[in-house]
Amino acid sequence: MYPYIPHTPEDEKEMLASIGLNSVDDLFSDVPKDVALGRELDLPLAMSELEVKSYLNKLANKNCSASENVCFLGAGSYDHYIPTIVDHIISRSEFYTSYTPYQPEISQGTLQYLFEYQTLISELTGLPIANASLYDGGTAVTEAALMACDVARKKKILVSETVNPQTREILKTYAHIQKLELVEVGMKDGITDLEELESKIDDEVGAVIVQSPNFFGIVEDLKTSADIVHKSKKAAIIASVDPISLGILKRPGDIGVDIVVGEGQSLGIPMQFGGPYLGFLATTKKYLRKLPGRIVGETTDLDGKRSFVLTLTAREQHIRRAKATSNICSNQGLNTLAATVYMVTLGKEGLREVAMQSTKKAHYALDKLIESGKYKRVFDKPFFKEFALSSSKDAEEIIEDLREENILGGYNLGIDYPQFENSILYAVTEKRTKDEIDKLSSVLEGI
Repeated sequence: MYPYIPHTPEDEKEMLASIGLNSVDDLFSDVPKDVALGRELDLPLAMSELEVKSYLNKLANKNCSASENVCFLGAGSYDHYIPTIVDHIISRSEFYTSYTPYQPEISQGTLQYLFEYQTLISELTGLPIANASLYDGGTAVTEAALMACDVARKKKILVSETVNPQTREILKTYAHIQKLELVEVGMKDGITDLEELESKIDDEVGAVIVQSPNFFGIVEDLKTSADIVHKSKKAAIIASVDPISLGILKRPGDIGVDIVVGEGQSLGIPMQFGGPYLGFLATTKKYLRKLPGRIVGETTDLDGKRSFVLTLTAREQHIRRAKATSNICSNQGLNTLAATVYMVTLGKEGLREVAMQSTKKAHYALDKLIESGKYKRVFDKPFFKEFALSSSKDAEEIIEDLREENILGGYNLGIDYPQFENSILYAVTEKRTKDEIDKLSSVLEGI
């Protein structure tokens, strides 16, 4: 493997001579000497390929994998079952290097599955327009908020405190740069405080963001939230949703939501230690020309055959970034394909089955864990597949004790919500068995 770069000293001299330089240091002559390191990097000697692989394997083995542990950890990333066909399809060579399909004449396969993905997301959310290529759920929420404010020409965003804390951090960063005012709406008993929402709605609000099921797993009242938001002229309500929940819950588009976004990781994408993931966005025709990412349209070619093209793409997105509606330039093609194959494989009944099993198993787990009275519900509200429990013991200690039993025990709510100290958020998907849930209960009782 030494010296990692295959160029010989003679090669380096020839390359430097071709650009009129005498040494590699000359390449960095513009770097001020007071900030330059002034010495060689303190790196270990070169290792053989065998040594490097051994070292990397040791590092990898330090990870706590859901394949080797029973996972009750959620908070935005979930251990759902992924049919084998998903990995089989996305591993085909014509797909796994997919790039943005700028040339439709050689990209019909990529364009077709992006079109089908958009159609599936549109049907799932109940809204007519969907895009592709958003990085993750947090990015999708942020892009939706920027889009809504742009269309409404307003400068204020309201976001519920029950929205994923990481998403709110991303939103805060973008809002600051865009000079938008970000106002949080508090919560009451684990859901958005609708009275506070109504009191904070005014004519300056361009977007209101609510998550359902929210960060605590509780199902929010999106219909009432939408009615409140629409009292303000031009304000849009943005619902961040778990796509699996739409197998059993009403479609947001059918109850007045303007923009539906979310994290698509649940749709056939492994947890992957945090990414890469897939954000989705669906909306009404009102926002069509401001939609970020990719939009694929169906057309016919010169021979009258069905074909696909990128459509309504603002060219500034690619060549004049300052005038772009968005700078989502990477194509999330592989994750989009995985989500498409997953949704097509499961179909309506399969998606409903995943949602029903997750819900029923989560409720069984809750009943089992609070049986002894040692652990108590933090919120007494209808929930989907996540619930929070509190106890008298430190949450991190509980999580560590569970890990020793090969159980990924949940998320410490105190990290983001100090008022919920010693509270843990547990997620239960269709993969969890009765024996695994019973073991969790048994171990928690012994802590």
